[in-house]
Amino acid sequence: MFKPRFKRVLLKISGEALMGGGEYGIDTDTVNRVAQDVKDALKLGVQVCLVIGGGNIFRGVSGAAVGMDRASADYMGMLATVINSLAMQNALEKLGVDTRVQSAIPMDTVCEPYIRRRAIRHIEKGRVVIFGAGTGNPFFTTDTAAALRASEMGCDALLKGTKVDGVYTADPAKDRTATKFDTLTYLEVLSKDLGVMDASAISLARESNIPVIVFSIKQPGAFAQLMQGKGACTIVTEKEVVNG
Repeated sequence: MFKPRFKRVLLKISGEALMGGGEYGIDTDTVNRVAQDVKDALKLGVQVCLVIGGGNIFRGVSGAAVGMDRASADYMGMLATVINSLAMQNALEKLGVDTRVQSAIPMDTVCEPYIRRRAIRHIEKGRVVIFGAGTGNPFFTTDTAAALRASEMGCDALLKGTKVDGVYTADPAKDRTATKFDTLTYLEVLSKDLGVMDASAISLARESNIPVIVFSIKQPGAFAQLMQGKGACTIVTEKEVVNG
């Protein structure tokens, strides 16, 4: 009988990943493809929860850079993540996947408030839980929210879906000599300032001993492949491990 690599995982997707080939907003085809990837992972027996960024709609840091109050800008960014969460919920439910959105900022008309024990119960029942509104506090990124929720849910791994298939020494789109890391330690990510996730997210993942797996969300089926121990990625753990 097939046994997946992990029992429970949190998938972190940037808001920009949902834009597809566009410059702004939500690309329906991209959302539907990611939803199918999640469903394929569920079929393997993996329990899945998600955190989605809001950069395709509004970025708090960008708002603050042009003079907005940082706290207000961050709250606007949190609301953008809820919009993306609802879009993903809709796509998943069209595929027959029972899904719940829980928001750290209460908005009972459109989703549930974040309640840890309720979220765990949903996941145990095979439902996908999407955590919206980040941590509910300004000055914290959705990367940090992902590490926090992964810790609270008792996840075996935190998967970060990006535009490339792992962590490189430099941006491979700009530097052809950039090389890919198969494995990294948390301390290496921090000391080399590799930009995998922000420092607080990496530190929290390290404290909770949750591996961070960076892979390409643009590659159809990559998420399910990783659940089978296959596919290209970079694994960030306390000690270097053999990829595969």
